Amino acid sequence: MIFRRLIVFGGCLFVLSGCAYNDEPTPQIVYNPNSELKIVQPTLINQNLTSSNADRNVPRDWVTPTRLEKRWAAVVIHHSGTKNGNAAIFDKWHKEGNHWEGVGYDFVIGNGTNSGDGQVEVTFRWRGQLTGAHCKTPNNWANEKAVGICLVGNFNNTSPTAGQMQSLVKLVRFLQNRYRIPKSRIYGHGSTPGARVTDCPGRRFPMARLKSMLAF
Repeated sequence: MIFRRLIVFGGCLFVLSGCAYNDEPTPQIVYNPNSELKIVQPTLINQNLTSSNADRNVPRDWVTPTRLEKRWAAVVIHHSGTKNGNAAIFDKWHKEGNHWEGVGYDFVIGNGTNSGDGQVEVTFRWRGQLTGAHCKTPNNWANEKAVGICLVGNFNNTSPTAGQMQSLVKLVRFLQNRYRIPKSRIYGHGSTPGARVTDCPGRRFPMARLKSMLAF
């Protein structure tokens, strides 16, 4: 019975697609500046951290201690590419399948399967303000400077739930206000400058509608 379970678990790992279990390399990326590939990267400006009354209306663990806090410059949105999941499940996959330190994202937003619909889970990367492992780019700028948010679901087949979108808007607005991130630097994984070709966060993810609900 144990052997059979191991086979099933191993098979699941290999058939999973999307961003929750993928071939993104570890965050330490070596880039050859003499490469012929020319990538136009966004201009990243370190702004002063902005504290506002809005910070008081979000969960306490969204606001990191000042002594650790980085000056984030962008947001990259992902889908898991799976019907279900949560931060703990993705953490296990990333450890065992990719041999990473843990889950590659800063935040995971549930769809009501293995966590609440719209529940925002804060990962160890955000709590420690650590380099992400969610979006390979030249010079590793996206993992170093962009907050990685993963919504549970496969948005090639379905759309995010209303609860997920409500939580995503609240989270991204918080990040915008605190780090002065304009909507022009809110990316889907596939539209991130320098990212590998991918349809993440899915064809049915409403990026235009999301940006219409953002602050600036």
